[in-house]
Amino acid sequence: METMTSKAGEERRSATAPSQPYDPAYDPLKSTTPGQGRDYAPTYWIGTAGEPPADDGPVTQDMDVDVVIIGAGFTGLTAAIFLAQEYGIRATVLEANRTSWGCSTRNGGQAQCASGRLKRSQWIERYGLDTALKLHAECVEGMETFKSLIKDIDCDPQPGGHLYIAHRDKVMPVLEKEARLLRDVFDYDAQILDGDTVKRDWVGDQEAAGAMHEPEGIGIHAGKLAFGYLRKARALGARVHPSSPVQGWETRDGVHYLKTPGGTVRARAVGIATGGYTSQSLHPQLKNRLLPILSNSIVTRPLSANEIEACSFRTHQVITDTRVLRHYYRLLPDNRLQIGSRSAITGRDAPQQKYEDVLVNNMVRKFPALKGIPLDYSWWGWVDVSHDMMPRIHQPDPSETIFYALGYGGNGVMYSAQAGRRLAQWIAGDGRQLDLPIFTSKLPFPNIREMVESQAFAPFRRFGQRFLYRWYYLKDEVL
Repeated sequence: METMTSKAGEERRSATAPSQPYDPAYDPLKSTTPGQGRDYAPTYWIGTAGEPPADDGPVTQDMDVDVVIIGAGFTGLTAAIFLAQEYGIRATVLEANRTSWGCSTRNGGQAQCASGRLKRSQWIERYGLDTALKLHAECVEGMETFKSLIKDIDCDPQPGGHLYIAHRDKVMPVLEKEARLLRDVFDYDAQILDGDTVKRDWVGDQEAAGAMHEPEGIGIHAGKLAFGYLRKARALGARVHPSSPVQGWETRDGVHYLKTPGGTVRARAVGIATGGYTSQSLHPQLKNRLLPILSNSIVTRPLSANEIEACSFRTHQVITDTRVLRHYYRLLPDNRLQIGSRSAITGRDAPQQKYEDVLVNNMVRKFPALKGIPLDYSWWGWVDVSHDMMPRIHQPDPSETIFYALGYGGNGVMYSAQAGRRLAQWIAGDGRQLDLPIFTSKLPFPNIREMVESQAFAPFRRFGQRFLYRWYYLKDEVL
C-alpha cells in the first residue's frame, strides 16, 4: 500500500536511508511482517512536514534493555515519552520501517473527543450509565493530555471543535437525541445546527441536512506531530530504532527475546503499539484480535479565494458526516481540501483507481464547485478496528510482562496520546488501578469463535466485511 500517488512535494529522507520501496499490496492479514526499512507512503503529511528528525538507526547488535515498545507511531512514541517523564524509564522503541511509517502518517489529522467507534448512547447500552460517564471523563482527560503534549510541537493546530454533519434529513432526529444526551447527562455542550445555518455560517456541504457541533476537536498536521513526538521522546532519553522489525519472539524466565535483522533485543517488558499494521504472527495474544480496514484520503491543490467562497468554507474545524462509512474532511491551513473515507477490502485491491474515483465523486457531491480540481496527494492506510469497536490498553496475561494499546477504530489521533500514557502506566506497574472495560479486558474475538481460531478465518472475515459494506451503503444512501 506504499505506492500511493503523490503529485506534489519532494521525497524526504531521514537519518536512516530507506532500503525498500513501497509495497502497494501490503495487507496485515496476508503479509507476515510489514517489511523492513520501507520508505514513507507519499502522503500530504510527509510531503509537507519537512526533513524527518534524526533517529538512532537500526539495531546492529544484541542488547539488553528494560522496556521495548514495538511500533514508533503516535502510541509508541507517547508511551516512551510518558515512561520517561513520569517513571524515569528510558524505553527502546523498535520500528519495522521508518518512524511513524504506518497509521500515524496516513490518517486525516482529526483529533476528536472520542475513543473507538461507539457513541455515548451506545456506551450506556453496553456498559451502563456509571461506566459510560467514566469513559467520557477518560476521553475528556485524554483531550487535555493531547493538548498538553502538542503545546510545544509545531503541528499546525486548527482548534475550535468538531462539526458532525447529517448527510440526510432522516439522521437529524438521531443527532438531536444524541446532542441532548451529551448536554444533559455528560455535561458536554453539543449544539444542533439546522441545514441552512450549516451552509451559511460553517461549510457549504450540499448534503448537509443539519449538524451537531461538539466543543472539542482539533485538526493537526500528522507528519509534523509524528516528528515532534520523535524529537520529544529522544530528548527524554528514549532510543528509537527504525528498520528493525521483530522477526521472532521468545519468552524465557520472564525475559523477552525479540529477534531483529541486526540483533536480538532482550527486554523485561514489552509494549505493543503497532496499530493497523499488526502482523498476525507478531505474538499469539494478537492473532485474529483486530479487523484491519483500509481508508483512502485525497488532498487537492490549494483552493482559490473564489473556490473557497463557492464552497462556503467559513471554518477550518474538523468535519465528519453521519454515514456509517463516514467521510472526514476539512480545509487545511494552506487552503487545500483534505477528504477521506473507507476504501478497498484487501491490500491487493487497494491500488485500483476506482477507489480514488469514488472518493473524488463523493467530494464533488458535497462541493460541486470542485469538479475537475487537480489532486496533489492521494493515499490509503490501514486502520485497526477491534471486533467490538472499542480500544484496549491491557495486559492480556497477568503472568507475562506484555502489554498492548490497540483498536482505536479511526479515532486514534487524540486518544493515542492518552493510550500511550495508559500503556506507560501498565508497563511501570500502575495498570491495576485502571478499572474501565477498555483496560480490564482483552481485545475480543469475533462472535464465531471456531472461525476465529481456524487457519481459514481471514477469508471469512473479508467475506463478512464485503457483506457489511454493501449493507452499510444501503443504510447510508438508500434505506
